Amino acid sequence: MNKVLDKQELFKEALGNYPTGVTVVTTTDNNNTPLGLTVNSFASVSLDPLLVLWSIDHKVSSLEAFKNRGKFAIHILSGNQSELCKTFSSKTVDRFASCKWSFSSMELPVIEGAFAVLECETHEKIQAGDHTILIGKVQNIKVEKELNPMLYHRRHFGEIPAEFYIKQEDKRS
Repeated sequence: MNKVLDKQELFKEALGNYPTGVTVVTTTDNNNTPLGLTVNSFASVSLDPLLVLWSIDHKVSSLEAFKNRGKFAIHILSGNQSELCKTFSSKTVDRFASCKWSFSSMELPVIEGAFAVLECETHEKIQAGDHTILIGKVQNIKVEKELNPMLYHRRHFGEIPAEFYIKQEDKRS
C-alpha cells in the first residue's frame, strides 16, 4: 500500500473512533422536491451570530442544490432514529417516503422525531479538498428535551447509554 492510502486508512481509523453526533441535513431543489442526507461532519461555529457548519462531498448528487438553495435544515437525530439514519445515508431515491415530515415556515423539509432541528440560511461556502463546507446562520431552533441525541462511534450508532447520564449525575452530587 502506498503512503497516501496508509494515511487515509489511519485517518479513517482515528476519526471513526472519535464519537460524534449524527445529523440529517435537508433542503429542496428548484422544483421544491425535498432532498436530504446523513451527515456527521457537523459543528457549532459562533454564538454571535449563531453559526453552524457541515460539509458535503463533491460526489453527492444533491451537492448543487445544497450549495445554491441558500437554506437548509439540520436535524440532530434522536437515539431511536437509527433506521432514518440508514435511509438517508443509502442510495434510496425517495428517502422522505419512509418518514413523517412537513415543510417549515422557511419552506424547508423538517423530519419529525429529531432531538433538535436548526433551520439555517447559508452564510458562507468554502471549498476544502473534496468537500464543500457550508456555514449556516441559524434562524429557527426546535429542541425536544425529552429525547436523547444519537451517538456515532466505531462505525455504530445509537442512543447515548443511560449509564453515561447516571455517572454524570453522580459527579454533581
